[in-house]
Amino acid sequence: MAAHIARRACFFCCAEMKVVSHCRSAVLRLNNNASSRIYYGTRGTDDTEDTQVHIPVDRLSVSYSRSSGPGGQHVNKVNTKAEVRFHLHTADWIPEDVRQKILEKNRNRINKAGELLVTSEMSRRQQRNLSDCVRKIAAIIAEASVKHREATAEDIALRAARLEKRNKERLRQKKISSTIKQSRRGDFD
Repeated sequence: MAAHIARRACFFCCAEMKVVSHCRSAVLRLNNNASSRIYYGTRGTDDTEDTQVHIPVDRLSVSYSRSSGPGGQHVNKVNTKAEVRFHLHTADWIPEDVRQKILEKNRNRINKAGELLVTSEMSRRQQRNLSDCVRKIAAIIAEASVKHREATAEDIALRAARLEKRNKERLRQKKISSTIKQSRRGDFD
């Protein structure tokens, strides 16, 4: 049943990424202009190509359980909470460096068997919860596959100059505060 629902075509679109699942796979397309939102306040990458990650639905283990929250009799009878898991170490469809970043950033989502566990109960429909889980997995992979820009010598020099300026200002304020407090003292000789 879960494989049947997973194989149905479902679409999920948002401003930053587009997850499209057809037949036996889900494809994540992440535009680099969307990655500029991740790096708010810093410079983005120079390359303008899209990155694609192929998520094979056959490798995902899907199970359903009773969802919590309001819903009356319906919620007590129907298994709508989707739980998707896959073994991270054997996921050869994810590059090795991305797998390591996922291991570092999502320790709480990985169980003792080494499976990444993603759940969704935002909807009262199995298919929507399943597509939400696939979207979450795609977001985890997209976040881990972002390449951070190396700091140049100019950036390092700029940071050092800013740090030195902050320290000078801090010491100047400290000296001002010290002279104010010394002027309040009276001689008790």
